[in-house]
Amino acid sequence: MLRKILRAQLLASAAILAPATALAQTAPAPTTDPAVVPPPIATPVEGKRVYTPADFARFAPKTAFDMLIQVPGFTIRGAVQERGLGQASENVLVNGKRIVSKNYGGGAGGAADELQRTAIANVERIEIVEAASVGIAGLSGQVANVIIKQAKKSSGQFQWQPDVRAHYAEPNLFRGNVSYTGTTGPVDYTLSVRNQANRGAFGGPIRIFDPERNLIEERNEVLHNESDLVTFQTKFGLDGPGSAVGNLTLAYTPYRAPGFRGDEREFVSGGMSERTTKTKLTGWYYDINADYEFALGPGRLKLIGLRHWDKEPIVTTQVTRFGSGAPDQGVRFARDSRISETIGRAEYGWKMGRNDMQVTVERAFNALDQKGGLFFLSDDGEFEEVDFPEGTGKVTEVRYEGIATLSRPLTPSLDLQIAGGGEISHLDRVDDDQEARKFFRPKGSLNLGWRPAEGWDASLKLRRRVGQIDFYDFLAQPRLAEDRENAGNPDLVPPQSWEAEVEVGRELGAWGKTRLKTYYHRIDDIIDIIPIGEDGEGIGNLPRATRLGAESTSTINFDPIGWTGAKIDGSIGFQKSRVKDPLTGEKRPISGNRDFWWNASLRHDVPGTDYAWGASINYNHFNRFYYLTEVFRSWEGPYFAGVFVEHKDVMGLTVRASVNNVLNARHRFDRVVYQGRRDEAPIAFFQEANQLIGPIFNLSVRGTF
Repeated sequence: MLRKILRAQLLASAAILAPATALAQTAPAPTTDPAVVPPPIATPVEGKRVYTPADFARFAPKTAFDMLIQVPGFTIRGAVQERGLGQASENVLVNGKRIVSKNYGGGAGGAADELQRTAIANVERIEIVEAASVGIAGLSGQVANVIIKQAKKSSGQFQWQPDVRAHYAEPNLFRGNVSYTGTTGPVDYTLSVRNQANRGAFGGPIRIFDPERNLIEERNEVLHNESDLVTFQTKFGLDGPGSAVGNLTLAYTPYRAPGFRGDEREFVSGGMSERTTKTKLTGWYYDINADYEFALGPGRLKLIGLRHWDKEPIVTTQVTRFGSGAPDQGVRFARDSRISETIGRAEYGWKMGRNDMQVTVERAFNALDQKGGLFFLSDDGEFEEVDFPEGTGKVTEVRYEGIATLSRPLTPSLDLQIAGGGEISHLDRVDDDQEARKFFRPKGSLNLGWRPAEGWDASLKLRRRVGQIDFYDFLAQPRLAEDRENAGNPDLVPPQSWEAEVEVGRELGAWGKTRLKTYYHRIDDIIDIIPIGEDGEGIGNLPRATRLGAESTSTINFDPIGWTGAKIDGSIGFQKSRVKDPLTGEKRPISGNRDFWWNASLRHDVPGTDYAWGASINYNHFNRFYYLTEVFRSWEGPYFAGVFVEHKDVMGLTVRASVNNVLNARHRFDRVVYQGRRDEAPIAFFQEANQLIGPIFNLSVRGTF
């Protein structure tokens, strides 16, 4: 199977690279019609690909982010939520600097988040460079460096993005954002409000079969979830004194996320019941993020501080009612959590001949304080609390990290970056009688960036990485809707991995760009579902796993063949993973791992008009989830597709209307449940679902002021 997938991947990449490269050599000269704007074509400047705002005129961008998402062959990688601030992972820089922040779901995000609040008038250019050449540890492959010039006057931007689903869900009318940027003396400021509202829903039949595949139960289910996450943010930037620069970001985010899942059940043997599961979540969090950089000795010192605090109360109530008149059955899990993270970091960088040197040190303190309660419905209709000590506790981690980085050009076309160091952590379940566990873990990376010929780039990255853990997994977390309880695991440790990645890119001139990335990861202490106690299960560590994959990403313009203003952005990839099952000892894929995917989106900016239209389609395939007493796979498909039409100047606004899920992708669920642990117990029943999602109607209105 792996050989077939790899062959298909290589053939797809070759089909893109070979003909398009040949066509690039015979592409016709750009049109001189002033009503026709050519596609973005980079200008090579000293190993960089440079784009200016004029290159993106056909898209009528309103913000720096609107430009960035149209760069041919470039895919934005958001910041991975590493331990602490860690090494850089977001492949976007602003003025050559990493935006050192964390995104907890809508607060102060990374560079991409900042670019969405940056007006196009303040963008000077975008440079696409090799990660090894920028002197910032953690990056690999292509990096976008967005050069922003100081605003000459105050400006603002807004976007309203409502959507409505045809079935089951409430209308989502208030998603959007607005920001305003200005300058007072040496201080610039940005005020913003963003609502990351979401609505999700599906409904339809569920069928239950006995081990011989005889139908024994039918259900009609409806699920809908709503979330509103509103972030009020103020960012100040200080220029001076001298060459010093500083930033202060203050953000406050109230949120709500109610959920409902209900079904009616009819048994072949006779009888009916109905079950409802309701979730209530209303909380808030705040973020404070500050940094200050100044000259010191032969280099520059940057001091960074971050504080995050989150109050997260959640109540889940499940009630089953019987048509026979039997007493209702119910269970409730209430969890009140306090989550915090405090980080202090220092970065010192200096030049030493052709070398760029940097040393970083960081201290991070993380904590989860959870009070959990479990309640059962009594015969008189009241919920009564039972003892549930495993649902209450406090987990903390104190972590120290030090990394030294050297970056230098080896030749005019070859750049090297080496980073090395490690972390020391103290991980403690405070309320138990065990002593805090102490760990030392080495980490680092080696990165080579190579430009073998005009229009070609390649990179190699070797990395030792320490992954993240979820403190909630240290405590018991009942999953009422799934009839499952994940036991707490005080012995959980972060996963560690050795990672190798190779990436090759090819400029196709007026035809666009194509890239191919391959990777191999060996993971120690991978997080998966493991046995806990005599009959329990929960999140824990398995000794080792591997992950092998490849992905090709391309932008192909059709201007050279006469279809002016049209392009396709697409990608195709696969991933093969292996881990030893903790029950059977057999090799299987990592639970829930995405193993094959592809997507394509067409956009046509109609020449001589302010109109654009397009369509998109994607496919994703996932491996099964492996629990101790069940195996299941949940997905939506087989294909998700959408169409849109856009007008780029409706009284100065860009207005887009779109319809998604036009091919009627459905929610699908296949589940096998065993009478005990699946390595020794027979099958109890099969469960299948094929449920309606329906079309989704979207509107986007963007503008500046």
